Amino acid sequence: MMESNGPDAASSNVPEFTVSELSFALKRQLEGAFPRVRVRGEISQPSFPRSGHCYFRLKDENAVLDGVCWKTTVPRLGIKIEEGMEVIATGRITTYAGSSRYQIIIDRLELAGEGALLKLLEDRRRKLAAEGLFDGARKRPLPFLPEVVGVVTSPSGAVIRDILHRLADRFPRRVLVWPVAVQGDKAAGEVATAIAGFNRLPQQGPVPRPDVLIVARGGGSLEDLWAFNEEVVVRAAAASAIPLISAVGHETDTTLIDFASDRRAPTPTAAAEMAVPVRADLLAQTLDFGKRTIACMSRALREANVALTGLVRGLGDPLRLIEERQQRLDVCGERLALAVRQLVERRGHQLAAARLVSPLAVINTKQQALAGEARVLEGAMRRYVGDTRQKIERTAERMEQFTDRMRRCMGEMLGRCVERTGQLGKLLESYSFHSVLNRGFALVRDQDGHPVLSAVEARTGDTLRIQFADGRIGARVTDGVGSAPRPAPGAPRRRNGGGGNQGSLL
Repeated sequence: MMESNGPDAASSNVPEFTVSELSFALKRQLEGAFPRVRVRGEISQPSFPRSGHCYFRLKDENAVLDGVCWKTTVPRLGIKIEEGMEVIATGRITTYAGSSRYQIIIDRLELAGEGALLKLLEDRRRKLAAEGLFDGARKRPLPFLPEVVGVVTSPSGAVIRDILHRLADRFPRRVLVWPVAVQGDKAAGEVATAIAGFNRLPQQGPVPRPDVLIVARGGGSLEDLWAFNEEVVVRAAAASAIPLISAVGHETDTTLIDFASDRRAPTPTAAAEMAVPVRADLLAQTLDFGKRTIACMSRALREANVALTGLVRGLGDPLRLIEERQQRLDVCGERLALAVRQLVERRGHQLAAARLVSPLAVINTKQQALAGEARVLEGAMRRYVGDTRQKIERTAERMEQFTDRMRRCMGEMLGRCVERTGQLGKLLESYSFHSVLNRGFALVRDQDGHPVLSAVEARTGDTLRIQFADGRIGARVTDGVGSAPRPAPGAPRRRNGGGGNQGSLL
């Protein structure tokens, strides 16, 4: 009997797998050999699909490795995945059977060395500078003596104690501390929230609004201070309406918030010194100003006294001036008495020499002249009364004519007005929104009585009043779609009454 050595006999010793079985066997073998790895490489071709996951490639000069970061892990990475970043990825190696590729499932990502951090920092600095966030024209002067100082820092570190101690030594002021984390994944968001929160405080609210802000942290490495290089912190500092002092790290440490702030302090203690002046220096300066004012007033009084003394020497003796005036007054008095006596005598002589007319003759002359004038006046009155009577009669006839014409005109005018009023009333009734309500529509108003014209104006939780044709009811919004900001109390509401020049019926 001969033994067969053909190809069928040889292939019968090799186990047979399906594609899925072979793929899962390789997957178990690979995941068992590399349960946890750290891989260093450069990020290439990052993509962010709508699912929220992140896909990219890790490469070096000789090889490429696919990387996957699930959407639940992306927010916890702490850095933004960008093209060209050199990183160290930590995760597990697995395979993707759908394309016969192996890949790394990443749960932690960190920048590879300080050089990569500096490159990322420089790129971010150039980007924000191009937007104008670091322009000198945006920076505002600090208040000379703020009433309230806001501090954004950790409440448990030595920084806040140094700031409080320096403020107490120089000029005690009221201090509001917004506690935040100054290191870690949550630090950037908390610092940005604190800056924006201080700016949202009302001017006359129960919590006073600070006049100046200090964002402070102690020294550390570039990684420790990285939260103050995040865009959210830099943009919050640039958007702050309150003057802001950045005091992050020591004198040699520089972060991006230093460029966006109004003043940069080399240390937190120096920030406190910038915020308030020295009270003792102000008191000394005030006392010096007081002494200089008193000295100036004394010198002015002395100079005025010298000038007055010189003027006195140029004047005569007041007693001699008074005696001379008294003598002249006595002479004038004597001359006045003599002049009165002479005037009376002269008037008496003139009266004696004058020829007087009899009073009866004067009266008779005046009576005759008066009688003549009376006769002339009587004749004139007769003529005037006759002319006046004729004018009155003609005027009465014209008044009667005008009265008849006025009655006819008034009747016609009232008729036209009544007809026009009826037409306008019907037109007004047709334009009234009550007729719209009678057709089954409803008028929606907010809690202030303003009409709500679109669903965008309604927010979840708002109280509405709905008016039907037969009455009103109240309602509360449970599923609002509005995104517009709520107007301040008493502010005019913006109406979307349609395009063109046509207004809303409501």
